[in-house]
Amino acid sequence: MVQPNVNIEQCRKILTKYWGFSSFRPLQEEIIISVLEGRDTLALMPTGGGKSITFQVPAIAKEGTCLVITPLIALMKEQVARLNSLEIKSSAIHSAMSREEIDIALENCIYGDYKFLYVSPERITTQLFQTRVRRLNLSLVAIDEAHCISQWGYDFRPSYLKIASLRGIIDPGVPFLALTATATKTVVADIMDKLEFREKNVLQTSFARKNISYLVRQVEEKGSYLVKTLKGIGGSGIVYVRSRKRCREVAEMLAENGISADFYHAGLPDELRDRKQASWSSGQTRIIVATNAFGMGIDKADVRFVIHWDIPDSIENYFQECGRGGRDNKVAYAVLLYSPSDKTRLQDSLRHKFPPVEKIKDVYEALCNYLNIPLGSGKDNVYDFNMAEFVSRFRLPVIETYNSLSFLQREGYVEFTEEINNPSRVHFVVGRDDLYKFQVANESFDGFIKLLLRSYTGMFSEYVAINEESLSKRAGIQRDTIYQFLVKLSSLNIIRYIPGKKTALVIFTEERLERKALLISPENYLYVKDKYSARLDRMIDYAESKNRCRAVILLDYFGEESDRCGTCDICRERNELELSKYEFDIILEDIKAVLAERQPDAEELVKMIDYPAEKVTKVLRWLLDHNKINQDRDRKLSWKDDS
Repeated sequence: MVQPNVNIEQCRKILTKYWGFSSFRPLQEEIIISVLEGRDTLALMPTGGGKSITFQVPAIAKEGTCLVITPLIALMKEQVARLNSLEIKSSAIHSAMSREEIDIALENCIYGDYKFLYVSPERITTQLFQTRVRRLNLSLVAIDEAHCISQWGYDFRPSYLKIASLRGIIDPGVPFLALTATATKTVVADIMDKLEFREKNVLQTSFARKNISYLVRQVEEKGSYLVKTLKGIGGSGIVYVRSRKRCREVAEMLAENGISADFYHAGLPDELRDRKQASWSSGQTRIIVATNAFGMGIDKADVRFVIHWDIPDSIENYFQECGRGGRDNKVAYAVLLYSPSDKTRLQDSLRHKFPPVEKIKDVYEALCNYLNIPLGSGKDNVYDFNMAEFVSRFRLPVIETYNSLSFLQREGYVEFTEEINNPSRVHFVVGRDDLYKFQVANESFDGFIKLLLRSYTGMFSEYVAINEESLSKRAGIQRDTIYQFLVKLSSLNIIRYIPGKKTALVIFTEERLERKALLISPENYLYVKDKYSARLDRMIDYAESKNRCRAVILLDYFGEESDRCGTCDICRERNELELSKYEFDIILEDIKAVLAERQPDAEELVKMIDYPAEKVTKVLRWLLDHNKINQDRDRKLSWKDDS
């Protein structure tokens, strides 16, 4: 039963008040009702389907705090900032924060009527969190990117397996809401099992995006093709590439040809990335050329095309990135530029993705030495990590090292993040009365303290992000002077000041082990490698298919049956035959039936089919062109077994 103090009508009012919508999107309402009924729920919603609404709205309506688990620190920061701007008290804890910051954030959530606490999965098992979460009045546990819990999935993270341990700590009546955009049937079952759902409860919309036309273009000279295509069509779009270097190169090439374009990747400063995304979202920049770092928080509805310069390594990634087009439900295009060399490169990536086990152990030992971690130490500790310095010092190959770290993460020994741009933070450790006394006694600091208090709020209760450059401009003094004021006030125990830094992080989820105790089972290694190889094969099959509807291939991967879309490049070729789908399929089945029993030549076959000869000839020509039928030296026809 729906809780008597909360109903769906209240949730609609919340939706209108904070988000400005008068009604929920398809499936959102069903998910929210399921949550209000206290049921564990797995929600599969396509990219752009409004997943965050499904936990944010009921959490605002209910008493208590919603715990949101997500591995994406940038998304975590963005959503917390957005909620706080709406005056919905929210906080976050993740590995880039100091222990004191995490301690204050947890205390604030226990005593301060916070509606949302975002947490990264590796923080869940720390003693500090486990102790404090017992005292939280939780209304809901929302798990974003829930596919990360499944070893069958494409982005497995061992830290997600710890989420179910919350069941024994928090009120057993608190429902779990697991959210993901892409999951096969196997992964769906695994998510519910690993999260210890009290009952099976899956809510999902069709994966089909009928307004998106999926096209594959076999091209060797991608640059020329891209320029010509973009000059011939209108609208805004995304071009996805795999490397940061190519990201800049493609954007500059487009700009040189008079096309409004910019580039975006995770290595850029936060402020610059925000500016680039805002310029594209507002329409000032037409094309954004990006790595897969671009996608989080995109709410631009009128994206008319998503073009992949490089082939992704899985259907899941490709489908999710294509889904950023056409969110206004108008026609959009998902275009994959493909050449035979792409297949070779993708297959080569398998070798780089899975270094030999002994090489992985070499990287582990080098990492421990680089971070000065003694044997038996390091568990739950967080370390700044400079990849460039690390590989240089130990003379390690970059790609092999990165993939070794990825495998160590998959095995549960470490967690590591991409570079995080953490701003400077300030927290007043004295009360207002003592601060006033300090200002009176230390006139030289008075003006600066007033500047801080005018510029930012909340610094007495928590750490607040500040910008030294902004303070410098506002005060009309040098940035270094601002820095010196902050350092001095910190040394006087008036504030705690954490200078900003941009760094990757490594978190040791287990203590440092001896090399011989570092267990990477050959069976698990081969299993993971085989699964990755199978995903590559499915992606290559999609790119090289010449006879099967693109949308059908994608939906079949996720276990969903579908008729052909009629708009992809394969279907369009069929449409040019001037035959209806019904006619084409009838003739095709008749041809297949004949060829199952005999091997006529083309002229004989056409006479055997009880349909107008010109129509049978069109279908037969199409089947030959698309390699569905064999023709031997004597021009005899046979149906291909693998077609």
